[in-house]
Amino acid sequence: MATTTFDKQKTIDLRRKHVGPSCKVFFSHDPIKIVRARGQYMYNEKDEKYLDCINNVAHVGHCHPDVVEAGTKQMELLNTNSRFLHDNLVMYAQRLQATLPEKLSVCYFVNSGSEANDLALRLAWQYTGGKDIITLENAYHGHVSSLIDISPYKFHQMTGAETSQHVHVALSPDIYRGKYREDHPDPATAYAENVKDVIEQAHEKGHKIAAFIAESLQSCGGQVIPPVGYFQKVAQHVRNAGGIFIADEVQVGFGRVGTHFWAFQLQGEDFVPDIVTMGKPIGNGHPMSCVITTREVAESFMSSGMEYFNTFGGNPVSCAIGLAVLDVIEKEDLQGNALLVGGYLTLLLDDLKKRHPLVGDVRGCGLFVGLELVRNRDKRTPATAEAQDVIYRLKEQRILLSADGPHRNVLKFKPPMCFTREDAKLVVEKIDQILTDLERALDLHMHEAVISENGHSKRKEPSDENGLVHAPNDSSHKHVNTIPHSKNNNKRLRT
Repeated sequence: MATTTFDKQKTIDLRRKHVGPSCKVFFSHDPIKIVRARGQYMYNEKDEKYLDCINNVAHVGHCHPDVVEAGTKQMELLNTNSRFLHDNLVMYAQRLQATLPEKLSVCYFVNSGSEANDLALRLAWQYTGGKDIITLENAYHGHVSSLIDISPYKFHQMTGAETSQHVHVALSPDIYRGKYREDHPDPATAYAENVKDVIEQAHEKGHKIAAFIAESLQSCGGQVIPPVGYFQKVAQHVRNAGGIFIADEVQVGFGRVGTHFWAFQLQGEDFVPDIVTMGKPIGNGHPMSCVITTREVAESFMSSGMEYFNTFGGNPVSCAIGLAVLDVIEKEDLQGNALLVGGYLTLLLDDLKKRHPLVGDVRGCGLFVGLELVRNRDKRTPATAEAQDVIYRLKEQRILLSADGPHRNVLKFKPPMCFTREDAKLVVEKIDQILTDLERALDLHMHEAVISENGHSKRKEPSDENGLVHAPNDSSHKHVNTIPHSKNNNKRLRT
């Protein structure tokens, strides 16, 4: 623990001086200084409590005592690399594998979701002999160079960025805003056929597909839930082309969807990916991650002749923490809690949709839920400014929520899994009041479900994988807020 504490402005000044300017903070014009956390709550330097609705990293709750104790005890005994035998490594691998289909049996332990997805690409390239990767619109898979290339969510923000010739972008299977919507008779097949078309186009250019990669549920893409059957059909097309299927569970694994431990299992028992990557919640805030694959893929990776070694991956402390996280999920039935509380949250949000024209769609599974705001329900015009206004006003009431999706208009809920019905009720009550205020100011009524297209600035501001809009470096830029604000009319969320 740091022995020196600074006042908030001093912390801001030192961060500006010593931390890279591209490393953003939430609410950059008035950031929150967090000094401690417990469960689903975070506390600032004034000991003011914030309800955390967005932290899927603190999966079993911030600073869970069982997880802290497990890490501390092991750290007092030993921490070393995986070239030495240690029971924690094999016990943890065994426990993780037991949550997955039998054929996914070989583990590689690494330190972040980005490392896991990067390794998954290496496995695919070696196993298939191909180089080409199919990814989805608005996908985000990590921050290292190989993953920026396959993350449209990121590379579309880069000035002058060009898609790699070995990366192919398929349609996002979004049945609310995508090409094939909820009124389509078979959106799963239609979106899978698009992947087949992408494969054929790659083959026409003489390219060979190595893998299709997708988040089991798109997070940064706007809480997108693929139609059931989509992954099975995609896997068939990809495997017929000699490629393999990578399921990215970094955001949504470990029981968050409620009905299943892994989100890819929502597609049905007949779907099993070739590689699964996991991260964020795996260590409840401790930096660790894992790649699990089949014996065939692992043996192929070994045949390259290159040893795979990761200094910190699978160390005894990380494995002790990982085991403790699994224990807490089971002991406290957090998967069951995600199902019950997530269902209650969705019910409350569905009720909002019935009463608020700004609400276009409610979608999700368990404690992974999106609320899409629109200016016009018929046209599904994104209500980007309104979404940002909701987030800022919630922050003033000490509730932390964020927005994402290609238009930054999807309020996303992915709280710690100890989130309660009372927490859900509180945040929805606050959103209800905020939407009521916004709609009254706009003279918007349920039967209209339309907002003037001219009421807000259309200038697109860059955002990050946390889903919050960043203020440009140009200090002269002003984001026009035409929505009357009950408090501080010129404030707009900036991070």
